[in-house]
Amino acid sequence: MKTTDISDPQYFHKVVDCQYACPAHTPVPEYIRLIAHGRYSDAYMINWQSNVFPGVLGRTCDRPCEPACRRGRVEEEPVAICRLKRVAADLKDDVAARMPPKPQRKNGKRIALVGGGPASLTVARDLAPLGYECVVFDGDQKAGGMIRSQIPKFRLPDSVIDEETGYILNLGVEFRGGTRIESMKKLLSENFDAIFVGTGAPRGRDLDIPGRKEGAANIHIGIDWLSSVSFGHINKIGKRVIVLGGGNTAMDCCRSARRLGGDDVQVVVRSGFEEMKASPWEKEDAQHEGIPIHNYLVPKEFTHANGKLTGITFEKVKAEFDAKGRRKLVPAGEPDQHFPCDDVLVAVGQENAFPWIERDIGIEFDQWNMPKVDSTTFRSTHPKVFFGGDAAFGPKNIIWAVAHGHEAAVSIDKMLNGEDITERPLPAVEVVSQKMGIHEWSYDNAIEPDHRFKVPLRDLGTALKDIKAEVELGFDAKLALKEAGRCLNCDVQTVFSANLCIECDACVDICPMDCITFTPNGEEKELRQRLMVPALNLSQDLYVQDGLKTGRVMVKDEDVCLHCGLCAERCPTGAWDMQKYLLEMTHAGSSCRPPRRSAA
Repeated sequence: MKTTDISDPQYFHKVVDCQYACPAHTPVPEYIRLIAHGRYSDAYMINWQSNVFPGVLGRTCDRPCEPACRRGRVEEEPVAICRLKRVAADLKDDVAARMPPKPQRKNGKRIALVGGGPASLTVARDLAPLGYECVVFDGDQKAGGMIRSQIPKFRLPDSVIDEETGYILNLGVEFRGGTRIESMKKLLSENFDAIFVGTGAPRGRDLDIPGRKEGAANIHIGIDWLSSVSFGHINKIGKRVIVLGGGNTAMDCCRSARRLGGDDVQVVVRSGFEEMKASPWEKEDAQHEGIPIHNYLVPKEFTHANGKLTGITFEKVKAEFDAKGRRKLVPAGEPDQHFPCDDVLVAVGQENAFPWIERDIGIEFDQWNMPKVDSTTFRSTHPKVFFGGDAAFGPKNIIWAVAHGHEAAVSIDKMLNGEDITERPLPAVEVVSQKMGIHEWSYDNAIEPDHRFKVPLRDLGTALKDIKAEVELGFDAKLALKEAGRCLNCDVQTVFSANLCIECDACVDICPMDCITFTPNGEEKELRQRLMVPALNLSQDLYVQDGLKTGRVMVKDEDVCLHCGLCAERCPTGAWDMQKYLLEMTHAGSSCRPPRRSAA
């Protein structure tokens, strides 16, 4: 194997598993350390730079960082990264003065942003401080998009949305609420230099089975129903409610129904419980509130009598797998089951809807009626039109919409400055030694034995009486400090200097994970098998350094390293050092464009 090039910005980025898994690549260990030091405002601003909505995401993020967390490899539960993000938002000082100032003069370029959700607002956040005139169009009166209309208030209060959308609008962004765009052709004629479409996936899928029309008055599309609840148009529901679907929207529907008078609320899914698309914690929250989840049931018919819905008949199915491991649901051969109910909430998926985009203006669509969008630049087949969030590639989650917004903003900025938008700039990287003495470090490298701390919840009886009462109360400063202590500082990297090594094997002896090996070199597949502990996770790299006097190489398995620093503490020559790696993604602005050469 060749010597590892640790100057490659992606090498150590991949080792910081949580940051690498985050679509917006938020520097997770950095802001967790700041929280541990009580520097909540600093932690908030690091989040704001990357994920734009720390308070919103600290309550609602789908948490792709947590399954990647290295803590989950040494015990069952990862660090509560998402809820620590909320701590920074809840405990910060007034950060208004730390936001970018409004530009003193505009640069003459106008950007239209269709939809007032997280993707569009991220684009506006990145471009407005650069002097772009950003105009956001949305059918609702207030900014936020789906985070305002579809996430229940008991999970995400309006005050948090108002604050964090306000930071963006206060950058000089024009928000035209109550203005629904009906024609892309007309919008293109209004002299905008670029258009960004961030309209989400606004149409909920329906079920076309017998009885749908007859029971229509009491059969509701989940996302539409949640919007009506959010804006106060609906404030009650029947006593017996069935929710169809196994995603996060279904969990929001059943928990909302429980608070609006549903005494008997049940969720029914066609898949197995473990295969549900809902996040594990969303399922746990629903079950905590007394909502049962029935699986392997396929709806066959809405039953009705005298023009009124009476229930749903289900067919019991089971999963069978073919020789290639592909799953198929087949009838289980059991009698059909009938669930009586007063109301049904259909949450079986969401779809994109672009009836307002004419098909003769240069924007091509695929066979699924989705726009053809470049996955790197987010540009459509029309040179001035970009897409992001659910509107680009179908339903995902908020943090993906934010990541799309950042990348689309880079593309728009480069395009309007005459640059090739396919040339994507590298992120900024900083690597700094943490050495304070011979065996002292500027960070706490002790491995805390604590298990994951539970977030305090509002009393269940009180929570179920008020649909606007936030259920999760968040960590206080004391609990936040304890949870932050569980972080393994994966961004503090072990850096090896072969020219200083005397091959005493002290680091090998002291490593608690047996992840360091001095051995003759070889091909990677073979070398992985003869380390102190075979390195079987091929998704993580081996750190290889040659130049040792014996001709051997030092090999460290990045997969199981705890970043405890014991190797560096034990090394008698300083061949090992602990260096903090900070990666900051490039956003729109001068850093995303090469310097212009002077004609002189």
